[in-house]
Amino acid sequence: MSTEAVPQQLPEHKDLVIEQLVIWYFLAALAYLIISMLGGFLMALQLVDHNPLRGIEVLSPGRWRMIHTNAIAYGFLANAFLGALHWVVPRLTLRQVASRALSYFTFAAWQVVVLSTAVGIMLGEAQGLEWGETPTWIDPLAQLGLLLVAINFLTPIVQTRGPMYVTLWYFTAAFIWTFLTYAMGNFVPEYFVSGTSAGAVGGLFIHDLVGLFVTPLGWGLMYFFVPILLQKPIWSHGLSLVGFWGLAFFYPLTGIHHFLYTPIPMFLQHGAVISTIAVEMVVLTVIINFFGTLVGTGQAFMKNLPIRWFYTGMVYYFLTCLQCAMQTTMTFQALIHFSDWVVGHAHLVMFGVFSMWLQGIMTYLFPRLFKHEWYSKTLCEWHYWLSAIGLLVMATDLTLAGVFQGYWWASLQPWEVSTEGSFPFWMVRIYAGLAMFIGQIIFVYNICMTWQLSRRAAVPATIAA
Repeated sequence: MSTEAVPQQLPEHKDLVIEQLVIWYFLAALAYLIISMLGGFLMALQLVDHNPLRGIEVLSPGRWRMIHTNAIAYGFLANAFLGALHWVVPRLTLRQVASRALSYFTFAAWQVVVLSTAVGIMLGEAQGLEWGETPTWIDPLAQLGLLLVAINFLTPIVQTRGPMYVTLWYFTAAFIWTFLTYAMGNFVPEYFVSGTSAGAVGGLFIHDLVGLFVTPLGWGLMYFFVPILLQKPIWSHGLSLVGFWGLAFFYPLTGIHHFLYTPIPMFLQHGAVISTIAVEMVVLTVIINFFGTLVGTGQAFMKNLPIRWFYTGMVYYFLTCLQCAMQTTMTFQALIHFSDWVVGHAHLVMFGVFSMWLQGIMTYLFPRLFKHEWYSKTLCEWHYWLSAIGLLVMATDLTLAGVFQGYWWASLQPWEVSTEGSFPFWMVRIYAGLAMFIGQIIFVYNICMTWQLSRRAAVPATIAA
C-alpha cells in the first residue's frame, strides 16, 4: 500500500460560484446602464433646446443629470463589480462567500437602495454633494450594505492560506476603502463640518470614490482575467506591487484638485496637484506591466474580443490620467475649469475605462454562465466598435469644446458667443452617445437570444436524463 499522502480534494468551481446570482447582477447592471444613458440623452437634448420633457418638474434636466451619474456609479458599476466578485473571489480563495443567503439578500437590498435613490432625487431630496446626491435617509442603508458586502467577501479572503495574489490585495483594500470613503463623503460634510472644510472633504470623496472604490476593483479584475485569457503569467509581479502601493499612497491625496482656486489652503491644492501627477506615473507602471504581458501574444488583441475590451480600456486609462495630470496644473485649470473638457474627461474614465473592462468581462462570462456560445459573434463585434468609437468621438469632441469654451470665456466675449460656438460640439455628442447607446441595445439583444438558445439546448438533455 502506498504511503504517499492523499492529495486534498479541491472543490469544483461550480460548487463555489453562485452563477445565477452573477447573471442577475450583470443584467441589473445593464438595466441601470441603459437608464443612465437615457438620462444623459435628456441632458444632451436640453443643451440643444430639444428637451422632450420640458415643464415636468420630477423629470427636469438637473434631476436627470444626478440620476445619470448615480445610476452609473451605484447601479451599473456596483452591480457589475459585485457580479464579477462573485465569480472571481471563490475561484481565487477556493472558498464560498461567507453566506449565500447574505449574497441574495445583498442583491435585493442594493437594488432597493439604487431605485430609492433615483426616486428621492426625482422628488427633490438630493444632497448638495457631487456623486453623493443620495437622500440622507438612504445613506445609512447604503453604508450597512457596504459593510455586509465587505464581510461576505473578506471572510473567504482572510481564511486563505499562503501567498495572496495581487487581485486579492486590490479587493481587500477596496472593501475597506469604499466603506470609509462613503462614510466620509456622505456623513462628514452633512453633519460635522461646513464651509471650505466641507468642500475639501467633498473633493476627497469625489475622487476617492473613483480611486478607492472603482479603480482597485477594476485593476484587480484585470490582474485576474488578463493572464487567464492570454494563458501566461503577468509580466512583472514587482510592478504590480508598485502599482498597488502607489495607488494606496498617492490617490487619497488628489481629491482637492477638484477645487483649485478656492479658499481651501493653497498648500493642500498644491499637494493635490503633485499627487495627481504622481498617480499618472503609478498608472504608467501598471499599463507597462499589462502591455509587457501582451508581448508575444499581440494577435490576441484582434482575435480575442474580451482582451480587446480590456486593452482598449487600458489605453483610455492612460489618456484619462494624462488628461488629469494636465488639467490639475494651476495654469491649465484656469482655462478648462467648468468647461466641457471636464465632462469629456468623466466619460473617458467611467465609460472608456471601467465600462470597457466590465463589458469585456461580461462578453467573456455570459457564454460560460449560459453554457452556450454567443448567438451572434458579429453582434459582439458591433457592440465593441460602436462603444469604443462612439466614446472616442464623444471624448475628443468634448475635450475640444472645453478648450474653445475656455478661450471664449477668457476673452471676455458675451456669454452667447460660447453657447453658440458650443452648439456644433453638443450635436456631435448626441450622435456619439447614440452610437454608444445602440451598442448597448445590441449587447442586451445578443444576451437575450443567447439565453433563449441555451434554454432550447438544455431541453433535450433534460428529457434524456
